[in-house]
Amino acid sequence: MIKCAAPFLALSALFVPPLLAQDGGGGANQPPEHVEPFPNLAIGKGREKARESFDLAPHLERGTPATQMLEQNRRLSRALAALEPQRPGTVDAYIVSIALDSDPVFAREAREAAKVLGRRYGGSDGGKGRILTRAGPDGQSDDLARGSIRSMILGLAHMAELMDRDEDVLVVYTTSHGSQLGLVNHFGDNEYGIFSPTRLQKVFAELGIKRRLLIISACYSGIFLPKLSGPDTAILTAAAAQRTSFGCAPENDWTFYGDALINRSLRKPQSLADAAKETSRQIAEWESSRRLLASLPQTAIGDGAKVWLAQLESRMPQTATDPVGRPSVGE
Repeated sequence: MIKCAAPFLALSALFVPPLLAQDGGGGANQPPEHVEPFPNLAIGKGREKARESFDLAPHLERGTPATQMLEQNRRLSRALAALEPQRPGTVDAYIVSIALDSDPVFAREAREAAKVLGRRYGGSDGGKGRILTRAGPDGQSDDLARGSIRSMILGLAHMAELMDRDEDVLVVYTTSHGSQLGLVNHFGDNEYGIFSPTRLQKVFAELGIKRRLLIISACYSGIFLPKLSGPDTAILTAAAAQRTSFGCAPENDWTFYGDALINRSLRKPQSLADAAKETSRQIAEWESSRRLLASLPQTAIGDGAKVWLAQLESRMPQTATDPVGRPSVGE
C-alpha cells in the first residue's frame, strides 16, 4: 500500500469517518487498531460554527484504563524533567519529534527523526538533554509517552521555559495522518483530535517562540504555511494544502516524505534549502514512476531564519550517515 489513508477531506464536514483498521495489534509493543468511527469533535455546533470549534484543536480521550493514563503521565513527566536549560552564548536547538497517530509507521519515523535531527542540529553532544520524542508502540518498542495534542503542547510549554527565546531555536517534526482541518491525533479507539494551524499559531504566540523550524509530514500539511510562515520561521510540509502525501501504510518504516527528507537528505552535510529541493525532486520521481498525483511538498524559509539556520548548520557533522529501515517505496 502506497497511498496514505485520506478520509479526512472536506473542511465543511462536521465529523470525520473512520480510518481503515491496520493489520496486527495486540501483544507486547503492538499498537492498537483503529476500528471505531472517528467522533464528531464539533458536536452540537452548527455548520458555520464547526470551523471555529476545529480551530480550537479539540481533543477527546475515552475509555483509557486508569493505569494506562497514570503510566502515560509518568512517562511524560520523566521526559520533561530530563530536559536541560539553555547555554548562554550558544544557539541551542530544542527538538520535538512526535507521532500523533498510532499507526506504527509514524512511531518508527518519529523515533528515527529525533536521532537525525539531534545529530544535525544538536551540536557536539547530539542534542542530549534537549530532545523530546513522543511516539506510541511501533511493534518493537513501547518506552515513550505517546504523541497527543496535550503532550505536544505541554512539551512546547516546558521547552519555552528552558530556552532563551531570543537566542535558541525550536525544531519540531510531526508525522501523522492529516486533514484539511489540521493534523489528526488518533490513538486506537481511545484518543482523537484535530490540531489546527490556528491553534498551533496561538500556542507559539502565547509561549513567545518565534525562532522555529517546523517540519510537518501529513496529507494537506500545506495548510500550515499561511498561519505559521514568518521572518524567523522555516517551515517544510509534505504536501500542498489540497494534496495528499504517500507511504503511510502501517507496516512501513517511513512515509515518502520522512524517507526522502529525514532518512536521506538531512543525513547529508547540506543546507536545509538544498535538502528541501533534493527531497522534492526525489518525491516527484517516486510519484511520477507510480503515476501518483503529485503531493507538491512546500518550503518557506524567512530571512531571519536564514541567519540562525546558518549558525546551526555551521556545526552540523560533515559526513553523511546511511539511511536505515525499509525504503518507503519498496526499493
